[in-house]
Amino acid sequence: MLKQIFLTLLVLVLITIAYLVAAPVPIDPVGWTPPEAPALTGQYEQNNRLTPVERISLGDGHAPEDVALDREGRIYAGFDDGRIVQLQADGTNPRIFANTQGRPLGLIFDHAGNLIIADAAKGLLQVEKSGLVRVLATESDGAKFGCLNDLDVAADGTVYFTEASAKFPMFQYTADILEHRPNGRLLAYDPKTQKTRTIFKEIYFANGVAVSPDQSFVLVNETGRYRVNRVWLTGPKKGQSEVFIDNLPGFPDGILSNGKDKFWLAIVTPRDHILDSVLLPRPFLRKVVFRLPKFLQPAPKRYSFVLGLDLNGKVVDNLQNGAPDCYAEIANVVERNGALYFGSIGENTVGKFVLK
Repeated sequence: MLKQIFLTLLVLVLITIAYLVAAPVPIDPVGWTPPEAPALTGQYEQNNRLTPVERISLGDGHAPEDVALDREGRIYAGFDDGRIVQLQADGTNPRIFANTQGRPLGLIFDHAGNLIIADAAKGLLQVEKSGLVRVLATESDGAKFGCLNDLDVAADGTVYFTEASAKFPMFQYTADILEHRPNGRLLAYDPKTQKTRTIFKEIYFANGVAVSPDQSFVLVNETGRYRVNRVWLTGPKKGQSEVFIDNLPGFPDGILSNGKDKFWLAIVTPRDHILDSVLLPRPFLRKVVFRLPKFLQPAPKRYSFVLGLDLNGKVVDNLQNGAPDCYAEIANVVERNGALYFGSIGENTVGKFVLK
């Protein structure tokens, strides 16, 4: 009897090993050794400044990745089931404003008061004041959008938005990180011509977007490489790209200008030493990790992390909180009337932090 049990266990172990080593996977990873993560000292020194974040209830929704405010100060957030909720300026009376039937990620209001959405499943959308959803674009340069992520609207009405990955849908975002190939794009939609064009391609998980206050450049977060890139829109460098800030201490998610002198950058989670030093340099191990159950794969840690960058990419604000009850996995930041509003991929509420 014991011998049979032993043989059965041995067979199961061998089958498991064979699966982890040889089962087909959709990722085709390449090796990359990232620079050593900066210590949480100096400009990144650990602190608890985000302890007093207020949680604004959204009702029964989950994972409000982005938050937007209209001219009246009303608050909007998108849920992972496609619904977009609206709250009054004081954070009360949540109601369903619209439903994209997809996954609304990036939210921003255009100059006419319409809510523009980067929906991971449905494309670039517009929601009119009545709540009517209209599709603006689903492809660029003959290629259907994969997973759209974030966006910003320039002064001339152009919508700059990101395709995080042309290969993997949003629910497989870890697949894109593990593959570590430049599957992302920065795109631009012209509302006058209703045409979309690619601005910058071969981005390692293209994420947050922010147009500079003077409209001379647009920033795009490259989550897979822990950095923010700048693409020039005007001047002698028009059309060229360069690194704005590199080797960040975590995964950059959303970014947005305060309209004056600063960009607020959301760090959704700190860097992972095992991912950096063991997995990313070794494509074979990443295939093994991908075959593991999802709960054993790398996942964001509970941590609050927001950086303020000046117009040259220098860190001028450092907001953190590592407590177990922190408002975690901040994905986007909007500044309005002396306060920061946070979206999150791990919370059921919108965060509000009063600046001092």
